[in-house]
Amino acid sequence: MARTKSALDHLRGGRTPHIVHMIPPGAPGFREANGGAMVVSSPAEVDALVRGVGPGEVITLDDLRAALARRHGVAVACPVSTAIFAGMSARAAEELRQAGAARETLTPWWRVLKRGGFLNPKLPGGVERQRALLEAEGVKVTTLRRQLAVFDHEGLRPKPPLETLVAG
Repeated sequence: MARTKSALDHLRGGRTPHIVHMIPPGAPGFREANGGAMVVSSPAEVDALVRGVGPGEVITLDDLRAALARRHGVAVACPVSTAIFAGMSARAAEELRQAGAARETLTPWWRVLKRGGFLNPKLPGGVERQRALLEAEGVKVTTLRRQLAVFDHEGLRPKPPLETLVAG
């Protein structure tokens, strides 16, 4: 019986980004692309972009998608695969942490927020773990509409733009 692939296996799996030129109507990103092309990234590419976010900085999944789209010269990045690959990157970092890797070598997954600056309950340890890691870096987390969020997240984006921080 084959073993289940770990997040680290997926991250290192060799998948490469590809461009979808004809997005089917009703598919994620169709309306947003407005007739343009969409990139379906890869776990490794998403992981590399997240690694470009420094201490005290945060990005949203939408920022990540925009960086991927600009990097590939297309209208949009797939919202579903980008979120899946960001989660995969987080789980792979936690697998490495549990194996004894030093924190400074891990992908800083806790710096990736949902739209509006909200913390993501689907990431390892849920919003409380993400909050603790962000606050350890000096990022203020507050309650907004009964959910934990980084209120000033837009002012904490990396400069220069994310896609320029890592080699393609």
